[in-house]
Amino acid sequence: MGVTIKDVAKAANVSVATVSRALNGHQNVAEPVRERVVAVAAELRYSPHHAARSLSSRRTQTVGVVLPDLHGEFFSELMRGIDQVARTRGQHLLVSSYHGDPEAQGAALRAMRGRVDGLLLMSPYVHDADFLSRNVDASLPVVLMNAAGPVERLSIGIDNYNGAREMVQHLLGLGYRRIAFVGGPADNDDARERLRGYRDALADADAGVAPWELPGSFDEASGHLAGQTLLAMEARPDAVFAANDTMAIGCIYALGRGGVHSPAEIAVVGFDDIPLARYVHPPLTTMRVDIAELGARALRALLDPDGSPPAGNASRGLQPVLVVRESCGTRALGGPPVV
Repeated sequence: MGVTIKDVAKAANVSVATVSRALNGHQNVAEPVRERVVAVAAELRYSPHHAARSLSSRRTQTVGVVLPDLHGEFFSELMRGIDQVARTRGQHLLVSSYHGDPEAQGAALRAMRGRVDGLLLMSPYVHDADFLSRNVDASLPVVLMNAAGPVERLSIGIDNYNGAREMVQHLLGLGYRRIAFVGGPADNDDARERLRGYRDALADADAGVAPWELPGSFDEASGHLAGQTLLAMEARPDAVFAANDTMAIGCIYALGRGGVHSPAEIAVVGFDDIPLARYVHPPLTTMRVDIAELGARALRALLDPDGSPPAGNASRGLQPVLVVRESCGTRALGGPPVV
């Protein structure tokens, strides 16, 4: 006979009801008690009878997560934060990606019906008034991640706009005036807000500072291509602000291969502070975003809706923080590199 909920309750020295509440993610369980119950359940290899539990409670104890992609350090960190909360709340995850295809995303969302109790969604299509209503049941709790502007559901996000402004102001303060920007996908809210912050920061600066924009797609290849494009130009920028770290790293590599060194000849900065950013050469100046906390906060908002901001108000609780490393240098001022 397998391990029962009574066995877990006895080993954890709590009631059966407490075990049930802890494993079902209810709020009225002290966090140390919840952690002890989850640890004991794992040690005893307790597995609830999900089919029976679903029939009795009409809940699956599963959360759906639909993302643009699963590749790269950003999404790895995002999923790490989501998973940490899911494990402490006794929730399972059903994860899907759609690689920028709206039809594929719609199919992924429809496939979640009846399988999940709630949904975490990162999508450029949520601004289409009919998109969610076509693909997601109205009764299903949904938390959006990084959906800039007015949306139908609760959105947990990052202040990309002011983060980008701060980075440009930092470069201007070092004396750089020819600042190129490598953007992200046109349909990506993060990319749009970072581009808007870049443009507005330059507009507020000296009259002689003009935008210098290059396309990108948030991957190493597009950053590398941007670097190659700059190498082919007779007049080059003295600084490059890539809309994410992955593109910044690709750009630094391309410039270095072309004999142009950062920051001695062209400073390069990024956004996100992915784990790799501090280990490249030169270490990357960037705007730090606690990516794992973004995922954790989104899942907590889904599981604890009473403590969440009202729907339609994107959370600005996650403020990017400027992290200055060697890649921005101070060449324009003739001083030593900034560490």
